[in-house]
Amino acid sequence: MTWLITGGAGYIGAHVARAMAGAGESVVALDDLSAAVPARLSADIPLVEGSTLDGDRLKRVFAEYDVTGVVHLAARKQVGESVAEPTHYYRENVGGLATLLDTMAGAGIHRLLFSSSAAVYGNPDVDLITEDTPCAPVNPYGETKLAGEWLVRAAGRAHGISTVCLRYFNVAGAAAPELSDTGVFNIVPMVFDRLTRDEAPRIFGADYPTPDGTCIRDYIHVADLAEAHLAAARRLAGGDLTGDLTLNIGRGEGVSVRELITVIGEVTGDRRPAVVEGRRPGDAPRAVASAERAADTLGWRARLGVPEMVASAWQGWQLHHGK
Repeated sequence: MTWLITGGAGYIGAHVARAMAGAGESVVALDDLSAAVPARLSADIPLVEGSTLDGDRLKRVFAEYDVTGVVHLAARKQVGESVAEPTHYYRENVGGLATLLDTMAGAGIHRLLFSSSAAVYGNPDVDLITEDTPCAPVNPYGETKLAGEWLVRAAGRAHGISTVCLRYFNVAGAAAPELSDTGVFNIVPMVFDRLTRDEAPRIFGADYPTPDGTCIRDYIHVADLAEAHLAAARRLAGGDLTGDLTLNIGRGEGVSVRELITVIGEVTGDRRPAVVEGRRPGDAPRAVASAERAADTLGWRARLGVPEMVASAWQGWQLHHGK
């Protein structure tokens, strides 16, 4: 069986490609290279430049590599950008998925693993977010992920495609320095960027109804996330899964922003106090996953904690940015 990994040269995609290939799976990566680092992929993983909006390119890739399953990670994923450019996000995230599903159906490919997001939930007022927590996204990015899930399930029913949707919580870390996140969009690299520029970390709001007043989030090591994809792909390949399955991918443990910044200070040696600024619109006080369904269904649990995430991310930051 051969898996096509869309977005396969991105931060998460390259981790998934390496984990799956390292476990003996045959994989090929497709990426439009807009946010990719091709060097993340080893020489034995083919990389095809192309977009999921290009059905003809997808047809050729499916035929050339005898693709029998798809892991779909390619997407635009910056919340602020999605607010400023909603039509672009719907075109890329939902339109690209529609083209992919149509092309899969035409090629007789019946297994799809879809990269979704905890952003589909919005800001629920619950201690643990389960897969049954109502979805109410608060930005266009989250809307496109929820619409993507709807589309995946509908196309699955129409064309006999078995599907798994993985709802990621907050991804951090690196399995190797060269695979690290090179962007400055998530909290860990944002703090690294401030420290590298000799500036104090920022906390947006310290008056939330949490023990230390800062927001609480569930952080998942990208290497654990990649292992979750491997487990889900193998479940799909086994043929015992029909219909659709939706799973949270997190650790089930909350870490506050202030606690995270303390860990970053311990790892980097830069323990300067954070500067507290005003709240950002839309930030929920708490967003922590229930990961029991993934454990029960896939036999998968996260192994790595926040110190490992921060230490591995710091190694990657130093490789790419230096200090």
